[in-house]
Parts: sequence; structure tokens; C-alpha cells
Amino acid sequence: MLTRLGGRISPLNAAERATLDRAIIEVRSVGARTILARKGERLEFSTILLNGFLSRHVDDRRGQRQFLSLQVPGDLVDFHAYPMRFLDHDVSALSEAQIALIPHSSIAEITEANAGLAHKMWLTTLLDAALHRGWIFRLGRLDGPGRICHFLAETAARLCAVGLGTPERFFLPLTQADLGEACGLTSVHTSRVLKALRSAGVCTFRDGTVSIEDPAALIRTGHFDPTYLYLNDGTRPGSEAAAAKHPASGKST
Repeated sequence: MLTRLGGRISPLNAAERATLDRAIIEVRSVGARTILARKGERLEFSTILLNGFLSRHVDDRRGQRQFLSLQVPGDLVDFHAYPMRFLDHDVSALSEAQIALIPHSSIAEITEANAGLAHKMWLTTLLDAALHRGWIFRLGRLDGPGRICHFLAETAARLCAVGLGTPERFFLPLTQADLGEACGLTSVHTSRVLKALRSAGVCTFRDGTVSIEDPAALIRTGHFDPTYLYLNDGTRPGSEAAAAKHPASGKST
């Protein structure tokens, strides 16, 4: 069942996957835009995303979302809820999704009986923190084209790591409004940036599919360095090997 775990450092071995598989009490299908966990709600289980896309977000008083992360298949979404008991943000489905639920009581048993697996589960929260630092950099230092290119390059790398796309094409069922919220841009600004990137031959985002025509330009515009993703394969988008495969074309945005 857990075939997409381990796209990043310290992949699970067969015994560890079997242990997590046995700990699952329910596999649940959820509809798009379903809220799975609310801020401050006490939780008794944590979630593994099997299929689909989720987001973590905080809403302001006007109901406007600030995306905190995009969760892709294979992510251990909220294992930090085990020691913390509740989240300080909401978790929602962006698309139809399939999730696996593991009781916190089972996580406690695993951490006591299996130090190796407990260490890898702990690593997932450290990897989440690294991802959050990447998002802070994107929102704090990049302009509109840079933010969108960085986000798309990051998403391409994460999906490639779990076998759900290529560096040039992947499925991403977000609206332009979603993309804007992930990148801290208005819908109007997002639309203008996407049009400019499409006209420059860098990438196209249409009907839930991202096509990257010029990976080197995307990486350059987004100032993207995938080190913070801790991927197993050094040839992911943004690596030296990927840059060599797709040399800069001289296009700019």
C-alpha cells in the first residue's frame, strides 16, 4: 500500500513499510476541498497521503488562505500531531484524495519498539521544516515570476521522486487562485505571470497540467536549488546533472 514512501532521504525498508501498513486502521477517500483537520482540533491519529494533493493553510479573519505547504502522495502529513496533540493550521484536500489513518497509540508503540523506524518518522518532521524554509525564501526574496517558477520546480522535483511525473510534465490539480495563494500573489498577478512565462516559452499551466518547455530557464528564474528537499536522486530538477541536460537557453522572463 505504501509504495510511494521514501522518495527522500532514509527510505523505508520492506519490514518498516509492513510495520506502518499494519498500523493503518482505515483508508479513506475524500472529496476535493474537504477539510481533514481543523486548527486547534484534538487529533487521535495521523495521516499518510496515498493519492491526491492536500494543503496545509491558515485563514485570516476575512477567510483568505495562506498556504503553508503542498502535500503530495507519499507524504506523512501530520505526524507531528502525535506529540503536539493538535495542529496550529488546517489540512484540506485540494483534489480527490486517498489517505491512510494511523492512531497515535500505534505511533507510540512503534517509537518504543522500533528505534530505526521511529528515527525515520522523526526525520519526516525535519524534512517538513526544510520545506517550510524553502517556502519562506520563495515568499520573502523572489518576485512574481521567481515565486511561481520556484514553486513549479519544487513540485516537479517532489513528484518525480515518487514516480508521478517528469521534469518536463506533471499533473497538478490546482486552480490559478490556489497557485496564487501558494506563492503569495493575487489571482490577477498570477494570471499575468503565467501568461508571461508561457509567452517566453518557459512553462505552461493549463487544465491541471504543468508543461515545462525550458527547465533551465525555470530553474534560473526561480533561483531553485533542490538541496533543501533532500532527494535520493541527484538528477532531480535543479541539480547539476539536470542543468547539464537542459543548458540555459538565453530566454528570460
